[in-house]
Amino acid sequence: MRGIAIREELTDSPRWMFTIPRGKWDKRGIKVQREYAILTSEISKAAFGLTPSEYKNLKGLERENLRDHMNDLELIFSMLGEAATTEITKNRNAKEFPKLKKAAKDGGDVAGKARKDLKRKSGKKVVSKQNYLEEPENTKLIKE
Repeated sequence: MRGIAIREELTDSPRWMFTIPRGKWDKRGIKVQREYAILTSEISKAAFGLTPSEYKNLKGLERENLRDHMNDLELIFSMLGEAATTEITKNRNAKEFPKLKKAAKDGGDVAGKARKDLKRKSGKKVVSKQNYLEEPENTKLIKE
């Protein structure tokens, strides 16, 4: 739940929203879905070394929600990248796509450095092909 809250703080868009995001990034100059996707991709690439599409391919996902299939550490580093991006964006008062893109990369870098440090100290990769759930949460909810 905190991961969803952190994501919404960054984008001010509910997780289920598939239209152009409105809110934090929108108020800072993001007006088209493509830019929103690029910013999200910047965070992911810097944090995990993979874009969301590449990450979904690694896990063998098609239409499922990537977060539903992340393990705890993957979610934590995702949250860290998004929270760091929010903080950097606010502190720099970043506006318009180029500055927001830099803030997204820098926020993702914070998570990426922490992920690499954990890998070095634990001897285990964080990014995994393993799916946390055997089936997505929304499928489970429909069956209940």
